[in-house]
Amino acid sequence: MDEIPTRNLALELARVTESAAMVAGRFMGRGDKEASDQAAVDGMRYMLNTIDIDGVVVIGEGEKDEAPMLYNGEQLGTGKGPKVDIAVDPIDGTRLLSFGRANSISTVALSNRGSMLDPGPIVYMYKIAVGPQARGHIDLDAPVEDNLKAIARVKGCDIDDLTAVILDRPRHEELIAKVREHGVRIRLITDGDVAGALMTAWPESGIDILIGIGGSPEGVLSACALKCMNGEIQVRLYPRNEEEKKLAKKRGLPLDKVLGIDDLVNSDDIFFSVTGITDGELVNGIKYFGTGCRTHSLVMRSRTGTVREIIATHRWDKLMALSTIEYDMGDYPERSSGVP
Repeated sequence: MDEIPTRNLALELARVTESAAMVAGRFMGRGDKEASDQAAVDGMRYMLNTIDIDGVVVIGEGEKDEAPMLYNGEQLGTGKGPKVDIAVDPIDGTRLLSFGRANSISTVALSNRGSMLDPGPIVYMYKIAVGPQARGHIDLDAPVEDNLKAIARVKGCDIDDLTAVILDRPRHEELIAKVREHGVRIRLITDGDVAGALMTAWPESGIDILIGIGGSPEGVLSACALKCMNGEIQVRLYPRNEEEKKLAKKRGLPLDKVLGIDDLVNSDDIFFSVTGITDGELVNGIKYFGTGCRTHSLVMRSRTGTVREIIATHRWDKLMALSTIEYDMGDYPERSSGVP
């Protein structure tokens, strides 16, 4: 029997990441990471609280005592809809935005309550992520050259045709050297490995693999998106010290196990949205003009596998008459209690 189509929350999430990106984009190149992050948090929280969901933040920006960030355990939404886990990164690439560099994005994901892994005290994961063509052909336990050869083989190209994304960190010196040995091109990034993971599944990006140690919250967010895009991610939790190991064991987190995409988000109905803040290979950044701005977003749902590109034009006179968020610095009529 045919099922009646269910509500696509990803379309509503587009307004969430658009809101965060529009206010954060004002800070491009201004060197003020704290102000840009606060602006994005305010825009994201405001819009999430207009959606009919009973949401709890599982992947946030710290614990409650670090508020006013979107903190782990925070309840969001109207409380009237489905019970969901929420993963947020108001700005993936805060430093990129601060210096006016490429690939700063705003992201949010929803899935069924209890389906997202909470990495707790473990700040980092070792990750490998690929797009649909290489799905099922990677192994985190295998040498990096074996993974590169497998990806090249399944893509029908030479190994030196591949491009890898790796965070530019001292801890990756040996990894970078090994990748270079095989002639693979490397895109070294200073921040923003959610964008890097998504690029592996976006045909126009030219990126074939993300590999290396990056943030654990970003790993869960990447898994949400890659599940929608039919990609793959494998990770291993990477405790930085003995204290983190003890805390992880106390919480029952698997430190020696390779975790697959279903371990990171165990749901078949995930909703994800990303909006560009600065220009990048994945999405274009905010373009401001006198009366408004233009945004570029990708919204997706795992159940249908649909990935939509949304290019939206926003008008300040309309938004500022409805919203309490300062999308523009100009003077506008007194605001109502509505939402954009």
